Amino acid sequence: MDTTGSPSNQVAVNNQLPSADTDRIYRIISEFAEGFEVLSRMPPGVAIFGSSRATPHDRYYGVAEDIGRLLVQNGFAILTGAGPGIMEAANKGARAAGGPSIGLNIQLPVEQPINPYITTLLNFRYFFVRKVMFVRYAVAFVIIPGGFGTLDELFESVTLIQTQKIRSFPVVLVGREYWQGLLDWLHGTAVERGRITSEEMAIFTVADTPEEVLTAIQRAKVTDRQPIP
Repeated sequence: MDTTGSPSNQVAVNNQLPSADTDRIYRIISEFAEGFEVLSRMPPGVAIFGSSRATPHDRYYGVAEDIGRLLVQNGFAILTGAGPGIMEAANKGARAAGGPSIGLNIQLPVEQPINPYITTLLNFRYFFVRKVMFVRYAVAFVIIPGGFGTLDELFESVTLIQTQKIRSFPVVLVGREYWQGLLDWLHGTAVERGRITSEEMAIFTVADTPEEVLTAIQRAKVTDRQPIP
């Protein structure tokens, strides 16, 4: 006889939930604590996002490498998602310049390879904890051509700034030719229909060269890390 629906079995199942949730809470706290402890010792960071599918033959791979190198030479740490492609390139440039090259890896069902240019690696089980680390310890976001993950980081940062959950910091889109279609849609549709204001479009800027990225960050005179959202 099936007794899975009996009151005694329901109580047994329910009694397991608090223990599982408690374990999860402790894992979350542990990830936050380790991240805060390690990253608080680093110089102000610039988070660089972009496609994990970019190869060394992709021109934006070279651009990302140059951005990582130039930013380290000007006193910044580099934060990436620790994977291949654009992340690898940015970490490569940072390491070549002798600066902090930090990777915030996310554990996925299909594990991404960790790039070999990271000097400090943190592993996260929870996306939301990892996202807090990027926002907390970056004084700027640099968004290099990528896919869904890159767009997620772009729009989350813009939303946090728009809603004043964090103070404004530079969000720099690299590669006008790649982003122009999105910019045209935002201006021509979202702004035109009143879903976004023209002032909110100024949250991010566009750059084509590493030097323009550096200028955008330096112009904002950001040296302090962000408050926790």
